[in-house]
Amino acid sequence: MRRILAILLENEPGSLSRIVGLFSQRAFNIESLTVAPTEDASLSRITITTIGDDRVLEQIVKQVNKLIDVIKITDLTERSHVEREIILLKVLAMNDKSRTEVKRITDIFRGSIVDIGKQIYTVELTGDADKINAFITTLSHETEIIESVRSGTVGIARGEKALRI
Repeated sequence: MRRILAILLENEPGSLSRIVGLFSQRAFNIESLTVAPTEDASLSRITITTIGDDRVLEQIVKQVNKLIDVIKITDLTERSHVEREIILLKVLAMNDKSRTEVKRITDIFRGSIVDIGKQIYTVELTGDADKINAFITTLSHETEIIESVRSGTVGIARGEKALRI
């Protein structure tokens, strides 16, 4: 099962490596990992996306919660939430037909062309993982994808729930 964990922790050296180490010790793969300071510069927020069984993940959550630097951890997949990631793609756009198709597909998915070269377009798209995967599949049928970079998932609970002190 796919899980999105949000962790609020002190912004200290080594905090991230201790959390990642717990996943490694349990032979759990991290699909995506995003880290950034919060509105309070002394705190960071980590969003980890992983896939695994509930029993092992429950143990990881309990062990992460015991770490000194960790203030709070929540499983966003257990409640209503919003998740997004961003992708930047370089695609081949050699002729008018391929340029038109790249533009059309990008518009359909509500993306943006953020850079144009002689034969390369750089496209930006924001959305959930399903939308981004569909975009890649559709675009790859029309042109060659030269390079891609994805940010990884970030997520936040809907409504009144908040991950804070």
